[in-house]
Amino acid sequence: MDSAALNRDGKDMLEYIAKFWDTLRERKPLHSVTPGYLTAPGVLPDRPPDEPEELKDVLADIDKYIMPGMTQWNHPHFFAYFPSSCSYPSIVADMLCSAVACIGFTWNSSPACTELEIVMMNWLGRLIQLPEVFLNTPTGRGGGIIQGTASEATLVALLAARSKKLDQIDPKKEFLGLIDKLVCYTSELAHSSVERASLIAHVKIKQLPTDSSYSVRGEVLQQAINEDRRNGLIPFYMVATIGTTSVCSYDNLKELGEVCAKENLWLHIDAAYAGNSIICPEYRYLIDGVELADSYNFNPHKWMMTNFDCSAMWFKDCHLVANAFNVDPLYLQHKHDNEVIDFRHLQIPLGRRFRSLKLWFGFRLLGVKALQENIRTQIALAKEFEKMVRGDRQYEIIGEVTMGLVCFRLKDTNAMNEALVKEINDVDRRIHLVPGEVDGTYFLRMAIASTKTTVEDVVFGWKVIQECVQNVKNNNLANGKPITNGVH
Repeated sequence: MDSAALNRDGKDMLEYIAKFWDTLRERKPLHSVTPGYLTAPGVLPDRPPDEPEELKDVLADIDKYIMPGMTQWNHPHFFAYFPSSCSYPSIVADMLCSAVACIGFTWNSSPACTELEIVMMNWLGRLIQLPEVFLNTPTGRGGGIIQGTASEATLVALLAARSKKLDQIDPKKEFLGLIDKLVCYTSELAHSSVERASLIAHVKIKQLPTDSSYSVRGEVLQQAINEDRRNGLIPFYMVATIGTTSVCSYDNLKELGEVCAKENLWLHIDAAYAGNSIICPEYRYLIDGVELADSYNFNPHKWMMTNFDCSAMWFKDCHLVANAFNVDPLYLQHKHDNEVIDFRHLQIPLGRRFRSLKLWFGFRLLGVKALQENIRTQIALAKEFEKMVRGDRQYEIIGEVTMGLVCFRLKDTNAMNEALVKEINDVDRRIHLVPGEVDGTYFLRMAIASTKTTVEDVVFGWKVIQECVQNVKNNNLANGKPITNGVH
């Protein structure tokens, strides 16, 4: 390590990052490139350089080649998807993580990496008032771990649930013809990662219908279980969602938990986005019934000013998970095996980064109050946007606005709303948002995603949307298309 070069270039890099954040408003929220812009012949060299170059030349190429191809997720006019949060404590924590360069697959490979994660997951678990059974305690079987993403968490829980069910049915572990009969359940509005996890695990999946509030109820799950058992299938796993991607709706945890307990199904809760709000006591009610779950997950990298990747997951019984992933070669064993947890047993990959540093730095350099205030502010901004939409009779709200997401549409055809999204993203480009669709109804999603977004930015976004609506109507008139005002 050339510490002198690190000092010199590190300062220049920090200055570049600080300037990037300070001038973020001057950029566009959405990239301005087309596929192949960087891979086309002659853009970048075909081979890496044989001799070292200067950082200033690399930074010049970042401005020239990389930044034009960046969608700016923290731009104040980025209203797409859900937040991908960041903060200076998280950035400097990642610097330290890269500097110490540990691969914390076992306690012995870096004890601090394991033990700080235990402490941080307990801090976070207590902050959201998780039942004690989920926390890392000397005598308990529960515990928390930082996964990379909610998609990983869903898959880990599914594989643990599958292992538990198969062991119950066939302790000899022959499993002849059993896996093809396993069936899991989730909402029709659940994230696509649930379906993908079922494909990876080679199990059947049933997507359950929701009620008028876009919530899966216990009765619907019970009916599906009864039908599948009559058909010779083996129900084993349910994924409940707190804050669906489409409309930020909430499955009924109490009802689903009671059915899962009665029918011996593993209940996993995916609260990737909305679960962050639980650090504010007034939103704790959203996870009433969590005590009935077997695993719970949310992403601090979405809304807790912690950069990607940091996905918090808790198990009621870590031993069930470890049994599903139990591979123990000699080179990974150490003399403290029976005294401490090795997180390699609770995840898909073997290696792991020192992610808990990001939580530790964030808690200590920002404080819980600042994290709570960020969430409350973004929810308040969404409420302001909701008022604007409801104040114009051309539009309607889809679902209930409870978090930082507002789903809305023109009271018009799906085609008209699709044209509006294209006008916003492909033609106007001053703001960026993405659409959703539920029950055949196409709508726009306005997500407050940046810590830099203010009420003035929300007003600006609404102004842009109204101007884009008029542009679409003018284009339709110019092309001889009728202007409709009916609800689709």
